[in-house]
Amino acid sequence: MSAPLPPLVAPGPPLTAGQVARYARHLALAEVGEAGQRRLLAARVLVLGAGGLGSPVLLYLAAAGVGTLGVLDDDVVEASNLQRQVVHGTADVGRRKVDSAAAAVRALDPATDVRTHDVRLAPHNARDLLSGYDVVVDGTDNFATRYLVNDVCAELGLPWVWGSLQRGHAQVSTFWSAPPTGDGVDLRDVFGAPPPDGSVPSCAVDGVLGAVCAAAGAAMALEVVKLVCGTGRTLLGRVAVHDAFAGTWQDVPVRRRTPGPSAAAAADRPARATPSAAPGDAADDAGELVRLLETRGGDVDVVDLRDAVEAAGAPLPGARHVPFARFVDEATLAELDPERPLVLLCRAGARSAHAAALARAAGVRDVRHVPGGAAAWARLTAAHGS
Repeated sequence: MSAPLPPLVAPGPPLTAGQVARYARHLALAEVGEAGQRRLLAARVLVLGAGGLGSPVLLYLAAAGVGTLGVLDDDVVEASNLQRQVVHGTADVGRRKVDSAAAAVRALDPATDVRTHDVRLAPHNARDLLSGYDVVVDGTDNFATRYLVNDVCAELGLPWVWGSLQRGHAQVSTFWSAPPTGDGVDLRDVFGAPPPDGSVPSCAVDGVLGAVCAAAGAAMALEVVKLVCGTGRTLLGRVAVHDAFAGTWQDVPVRRRTPGPSAAAAADRPARATPSAAPGDAADDAGELVRLLETRGGDVDVVDLRDAVEAAGAPLPGARHVPFARFVDEATLAELDPERPLVLLCRAGARSAHAAALARAAGVRDVRHVPGGAAAWARLTAAHGS
C-alpha cells in the first residue's frame, strides 16, 4: 500500500462547540480527527455538474463539513433527471440546477459557503473558475469538458476527481499531473486523445442505473476527503471500475505515458494542445479496422464485452465473449498479449471505449474499439467477408 499524500489544505480555526457536536463521528476517527475536520472546514471544492454524480458528491461533502462548495452547471432540472439526480426534487423541475443544488446544500448545512456558477465551462473561463479552489470534482458527461478540466488542472497544479457512468457501470479515479510526492497521472494516461464526437453514446441513449450514481458519487466524495485530510490511499494511479449488476469493484493500475505541463505552456494558454494520437488512442474508423483484419487476419483478438443476455440474443461471429465486468479484472488484463492486436466491441461503444483505455494502461500496444458497437461490427465483417 502506497503512503498517503500530504494534506491538501491547512487546518482552519479551532472547532466551535457546535462543530464538535456535529462532526463527533469524524472526530472519533484517527484518520480524520480534529485536525482533519478543521482541514475540511477550510477546504474549497468545485463540483462540476449538479447531475447524477454531482448530486451525491455535493450532499456528502456538505455533510462532511467542506467549508466552501462551488457548483457549476448551466442546465435546468428536468423530470427525467429525478431518477438519479437526488439533490433535486419534483418541485425543482424547471429551476436552474445550481440554484436547486445550492438550496439543498444550505438546507443540509446553512454554514456552508455555496458558490454557484451558472455557466458552461469553456477554454475562455476555465482557468479563472478553477483557480479559486483547492480540488475539482468532475461530474460532467462529455469528453470535451473532461479534457479541458484535465489540462487546466495540470497547468494550475490542482488535483481533480473524475467519475464516469454508463448503464450499470461506473469508473472513478483521481488525477494529479504533478503531486507533491510520487508519480503524477492524468486523464490522457488512461484515455489518450479524446474520441471523435458522437462515437460514445450518452446516458440518454444508453441509459444509466440511478443507484450507480450514488455508488460512484460516494467514492468521489471519499477521494476529496482523503486528499484534503492527507489520509488513506487515494485512487491516484488507479481506476476503480464498478459493475453494479455483477456487484463488483475492480482496481486497475494506470501508468504515466504523457509529459507533464511546462511552466511556459501554463503561462501562455489555458489548456495544452491535444497531442497526436498514438496507435489505438481514439476509436478507429471502419476503414482502419478492415485494413487490420485484411493484414493480420486470425492474429487479431476480437473481444465481445456485452453482458451474457446481450450476447446470447445476437452472437457475433469471430469474437470471443468476455463480459465487461470480467474483462476489466486485473487478472484478465494481465493475461492479454501485449503484442497481439486487440479489438473491443460492446452494444453501442461506451464499454468498449473504457475497456480499450484500461487495456492500453495494462500494456497492450495496439488496442482498437468499435464506436458503433455490435451493429457496426456486423456491418464491417459482412463487408469484409468474414
